Amino acid sequence: MSAVFATLVPTFLIIATGWLCRITGFVDDKQWAGLERATFVIFFPALIIDTLARADLTSVPVLGVGGALIGAILLMSATVLGLRPLLERHLAVDGPSFTSIFQGATRWNTFVALAVAGSLFGQRGIALIAVAIAAMVPLLNLLAFYVFIRYAGRARQSPWQILRSFLTNPFIWSCALGLVLNQILPPLPKPIAAYIDLMGRAALAAGLLIVGAGLDIRSLAKPGPLHLIATGLKLLLMPALAVALGRFIGLDGNDIAVTVIAASVPSASAAYVLARQMGGNAPLMAEILTLQTLVALVSMPLLISLVAG
Repeated sequence: MSAVFATLVPTFLIIATGWLCRITGFVDDKQWAGLERATFVIFFPALIIDTLARADLTSVPVLGVGGALIGAILLMSATVLGLRPLLERHLAVDGPSFTSIFQGATRWNTFVALAVAGSLFGQRGIALIAVAIAAMVPLLNLLAFYVFIRYAGRARQSPWQILRSFLTNPFIWSCALGLVLNQILPPLPKPIAAYIDLMGRAALAAGLLIVGAGLDIRSLAKPGPLHLIATGLKLLLMPALAVALGRFIGLDGNDIAVTVIAASVPSASAAYVLARQMGGNAPLMAEILTLQTLVALVSMPLLISLVAG
């Protein structure tokens, strides 16, 4: 439990630092926009490529862990989409706000998962999170892309435009490239590998600073139904689905524990960047991310202890 707590506290402090940088004017709006773009197109993809390229995927149950997480994502996505009419009718949730609820309930913070799994389970934990990245990132981005097109109020696109946007999505091509590099022998030259590693390390701090910059503390002080719904779905229902499916598939021990880690982390800081890029409710997304990080300080250690025990 202490390892999980020690990983999440710095995460929250970086978010707070981003908020302070914005409210004091230390970093102005134009500079935040440039950082968002660099993080979305450069830093996040570098992290994904580096993690997948280095992982030993032959030593872990790829189909078991991947299958449990994919199943949990699909069930959660169906649940949130099924709730859409009720949210609109009873809570007046508009399209952009719904995209934030959807991302908050389904996406995951890769950095926190890597840190916690690596701290608790070493190289096997990192390899299992690499499996989770390969399984979850393309699917989650495809689902998020669909939700933004459907509900964020943007003009409808042709099938070719949708396919092109999907294939050029930095999270999609970085997953594909990471998996290709994983199979290449010999490994990348050291200078190139070091370059990708250094760029990927920038993703964690940059992504969380951007989340903090978009935070409205006054709104978060009294969490509303939308914040609580997204948080409950992500931090409680998602891991419960992943555990049930993992047990059914036959996962146990460290494998099921890492599956729970991947399912129970807060939503991705990249979700805020995507909301900004594609017309979602970015302030709501930032508030959901921060609330989830706070709640996860308690929920993650408990869930991991229950499953590991």
